Amino acid sequence: MTPRTTGRPRRPLRLPSRLPVDGYVLALLGTVALAALLPASGAAASVTEGASTGAVALLFFLYGARLSTREALDGLRHWRLHLSVLGATFLLFPLLGLAARGLVPGVLTPQLYSGFLFLCLVPSTIQSSIAFTSIARGNVPAAICAGSFSSLAGIVLTPLLAALLLGNSAGGLSADALLKIVLQLLVPFLAGQILRRWVGGFLVRHKKVLGYADRGSILLVVYTAFSQGMVAGIWHLVTPARLGALLAVEAVLLAVMLALTWYGAGRLGFGRADRIAIQFAGSKKSLAAGLPMASVLFGPQASLAVLPLMLFHQMQLMVCAVIAKRRSHDPEPAGVPGTPAAAAAAAPGAVHAPEVPSTGT
Repeated sequence: MTPRTTGRPRRPLRLPSRLPVDGYVLALLGTVALAALLPASGAAASVTEGASTGAVALLFFLYGARLSTREALDGLRHWRLHLSVLGATFLLFPLLGLAARGLVPGVLTPQLYSGFLFLCLVPSTIQSSIAFTSIARGNVPAAICAGSFSSLAGIVLTPLLAALLLGNSAGGLSADALLKIVLQLLVPFLAGQILRRWVGGFLVRHKKVLGYADRGSILLVVYTAFSQGMVAGIWHLVTPARLGALLAVEAVLLAVMLALTWYGAGRLGFGRADRIAIQFAGSKKSLAAGLPMASVLFGPQASLAVLPLMLFHQMQLMVCAVIAKRRSHDPEPAGVPGTPAAAAAAAPGAVHAPEVPSTGT
């Protein structure tokens, strides 16, 4: 007797025709290769370090000037969703990072573990979370606000958590370390927020050019960090076997967070659109925010500290692209608040988020 099937048959899981191997990640890898072949040393090292310090300050000024305080305040009405994303980003991730301490030194070296734990403390992405949420037909406005809140909280929480959990690896909690964080991260960010009303229009008009400035600044930070690592001779500590082990550990971390954010949001009573926003915003980490922070927190040891984050960034893009494509085929209840269909019904001329993952953050 043939068993009967109920409901709509599930589509087989198929990879997209082109996985998002981010061109910017390729540029980062090229910068690492350049630092390995031609590391800055002597007077050149002093120049690149000074330029890198200025680049970090510029980045956080632009972050502050771009973050719309009004949009963030408007999104506070969905506070349960935002608390869920913040909890995943700054509580669940760090707890899993601390649990991985048992893998040292058998699987991860102490240096790689410091970088792995640091990636667990970095804030969530904004642009790519929005793009993947849009592809999956989730709650795009919630993803925008959740990513913005995470980035804002990360300005304060990431350095503090790094100082508390990483100890001497991230400079500890000395007065000099805290002053450095305030001057290079918080002061430029607050200056951007204060000056936003005057410079906001200019930033909008020159968004594309400033985007290149953003990415160029991060490339400079990466070159400086990896040059310092080459001069200090730390790369002999990383073998292919250790890199393979790191990738395996990060794959487990990403799988666990994707499962916790999806099923945990369901247990908390969120609908499909909100669960999608929580999953993509709560399981991903920002390369653009993490790289400059690492340069401030780790100094000459920043090269190994950012390696786990760079690998995790590309992994999350590829995996989330598959998930977003899969979710886009799910049936969507009509008229559910927060979904693209409901938003379109409420505002027929609304402009939706782009359906191409933007991976700069």
